[in-house]
Amino acid sequence: MPVEYLKETPSQTGGPYVHIGTLPAFAGLAVRTQEKPHILDGAGERIRITGVVIDGSGTPVKDALLELWQADAQGRHNAGDFLGWGRAAASSETGEWMFETVRPGAVPWRDGRPQAPHVSLLIFARGINIHLHTRIYFPEDKAALELDPVLRSIEQAGRRATLVAERGDAADMPTYRFTIRLQGDAETVFFDM
Repeated sequence: MPVEYLKETPSQTGGPYVHIGTLPAFAGLAVRTQEKPHILDGAGERIRITGVVIDGSGTPVKDALLELWQADAQGRHNAGDFLGWGRAAASSETGEWMFETVRPGAVPWRDGRPQAPHVSLLIFARGINIHLHTRIYFPEDKAALELDPVLRSIEQAGRRATLVAERGDAADMPTYRFTIRLQGDAETVFFDM
């Protein structure tokens, strides 16, 4: 068939079946039920990160799937036994998600300047054609946040706050809350990567 008659293949979103292949136990399948990819083992201060993905109407996205990427406590990627990667599904009832991990260390930017400690998140869900990429920073790192090259690259200074989690300690470990807003006035900053 001549090229001029071919049509573009329609795009597809990540759901509703993304959980079956990536988190089969969450999808109710009996395989790999021992895996807990939302809990990252490693040396350093243990922290918990919780949150919810909110759509443009203010409703929790209950089929969201999140991947977390981060450095270890010393700011190193792929070092030792720390994988630096995790995956969590939003609750199908509440939309809440959770990771337990180690508090990351500062990582150098490509020009050598230090970045504030952070974790990167990829968000997949029904209605999202290409995953979204954002970051979570920690509020107690005020001086590092002021100098972080990625935060400084966000032209609207008021939008930088959408990347900083709220601290609310639980009895067993420091806990951070991060709400991801897909649209609206307080939309989370997403990066084109």
